[in-house]
Amino acid sequence: MKTVLLLLCFMILGLPIAFGQAKKPPTASTTTRVQTANGLLEGATAASGIREFKGVPFAAPPVGDLRWREPQPVKNWTGTRQAKNFGPQAMQLPIYSDMNFRSDGVSEDCLYLNVWTPAKSAQVKLPVLVYFYGGGFIAGDGSEPRYDGESMAKRGIVAVTVNYRLGIFGFLAHPELTQESPNKASGNYGFLDQNAALRWVQQNIAAFGGDPKKVTIAGESAGSMSVSAQMASPLSKALFSRAIGESGSMLNTSFGPLPLAEAEKNGAAFATSLGATSLAALRALPAQQLLEAASKPGVPRFAPTIDGYFFMQTPTATFAAGQQARVPLLVGWNSQEMTAPFLLGKAPPTPYDYRKVVQKLYGERADDILKLYPASTPEQAEQSATELAGDRFIAYSTWKWADMHSQTGGQPVYRYLYARPRPAMNPAMGSAPADRGASHSAEIEYALGNLATNKVYAWTPDDYKVSETMQSYFANFIKTGNPNGGGLPTWPAAKAGANAQILRIDVTTRAEPEQNRARYLLLDQAFTK
Repeated sequence: MKTVLLLLCFMILGLPIAFGQAKKPPTASTTTRVQTANGLLEGATAASGIREFKGVPFAAPPVGDLRWREPQPVKNWTGTRQAKNFGPQAMQLPIYSDMNFRSDGVSEDCLYLNVWTPAKSAQVKLPVLVYFYGGGFIAGDGSEPRYDGESMAKRGIVAVTVNYRLGIFGFLAHPELTQESPNKASGNYGFLDQNAALRWVQQNIAAFGGDPKKVTIAGESAGSMSVSAQMASPLSKALFSRAIGESGSMLNTSFGPLPLAEAEKNGAAFATSLGATSLAALRALPAQQLLEAASKPGVPRFAPTIDGYFFMQTPTATFAAGQQARVPLLVGWNSQEMTAPFLLGKAPPTPYDYRKVVQKLYGERADDILKLYPASTPEQAEQSATELAGDRFIAYSTWKWADMHSQTGGQPVYRYLYARPRPAMNPAMGSAPADRGASHSAEIEYALGNLATNKVYAWTPDDYKVSETMQSYFANFIKTGNPNGGGLPTWPAAKAGANAQILRIDVTTRAEPEQNRARYLLLDQAFTK
C-alpha cells in the first residue's frame, strides 16, 4: 500500500518514476562540451541528437575604442562558457517584415557565431558550411530560423551562421579611421568580421568534428554579395574550398564598392552633420543615435570600399584577372527577383509608361533594351518591367559573377534558376496576392531544409519535394564540390559562352539552355559604358 501511495504522489507531482536501481543525478554530458582555442564551451543537444553551440564569440566586442576597427582577438576565459543562447544581433532597425530573430536583443557587441554539428567527437572530419545572412548590409542575424543549421547537420554537415557588423557600424569610412589603421584602410568592417569568423573556423572547427579543409561559404542577397567579396579578397581566398551564392554579387552592382576617397568624404560629411569634429567624438556618440542618424533620408549609403587592404581593386577587376579564389561555385537567382513597381514607380504598366521609363534610364540604348524587354501590350509591359527590375536589382550582377568565374576561375560553375513561387499564406497569418514567380529570398528555407520553421505559408507536399531536391544539391556540393548524385536530375557545369546550361529548380527540376544571355550581355554593355 505504501508503494502505491508513493507512486501516486510521484504522478501528482509530475516527478519521474524510476524502477530498479536508483540513477545518479544528471550531469552535463561531455559530448556537449568542446574545447576551443579560447576556452571550454558547453552547448546543448537537440532532440534530433544534433549538438548546438550558440552565441560563440569569434572576436572581441567592437565597442568603445574598437568601434570601426578590424575585429580583434577574443580574450580567453576560464571555466566553462555557456553556449546555449544566441548572442545579440548587430545594430539595426526593424526594416524587413520577413525577418524573425531569436537573438538576445540588439547590440554593438554582436560578433558571435553559432555551430550545429552531428559529430560526437573531434575525430570526425565532416564538411563545413559557413552561412552569411542577407539584409542589404543593414539588417539580418545568424539566429533567423530560416538559416538554422540543424537540418544541414542531419545530412552530415557542420553548419555555422555568422554575425557581422552592418550599416554605419560595418561600412563607415573616414579619413581619421584610415590614418589610424595599420593598413591605412577604413570601411569594410563587416567583411573583415566575416574574415575573422572564417579564421576562427580554420582554428576551431575540428574540435566540433569539422574539416577545415572542406569549408563552403554561402549566403543569400547581401550574404551572397559577401561570398563574392570573400572570393575576391586576398585576405580570405585561402580560408575556404567551395562557394555558394544565392541572388547577389559585388561584381558590376550599384552597391559599390566605392573608391576609398569617396567613401571617406561621405563619412566625414556624416560626422560633421552630427557635430562630431573628431573621430573620438564620433566614437563617443551612443550607438542608437548613430544608427538613427545614419538611417535618415538623404544620408549617403555606407557601402564597401576599395580600401587597398580587403579589396585591392574592384571585385570585377579581380575576377577578370583570374585572381579570385579558384574554388567550385554554385550560384543562381530567382525567377521574380523584383516586381514592376520597382521600375515603374507609381506609373501604370502601360506600354507608353514603360517605354518612357526605359528611355529615361537608358537613353540612346533604350531601343536595344525594348527589343529584349518588349512591351506591346499592358500584360507584356508589366512582365518586361518585372524582368528588367529583377535583372537591374540583382540577377545581372549574379550572372556577371557566374560568367566571369566560369571564364577565369579554372573551376566548375553550377548555375541555377529558382522558379518555385511560394504557396498561399496560412489563413491565420493574413492574405496576400500570390507571386507569379519566385520572389527574392524565397528559396532560403527550401535550400537549407527549413520550411517548417516558417509558419507564414501553407507549405504543400510539392514544396517539401522542391526543398528535398534543392537541399540535396546543396549538401552534395558542400561535401564534394559537385551537386550531382543520389538520383537527382543531372546538373551540368556551366561552360562559358552562349551554350551554357542552367538548372531550373521547381516541382519538376531539369537542366536547360540559358535563355537570357542576350539580356545580360546588353546590360553588361550599358553598365560598363
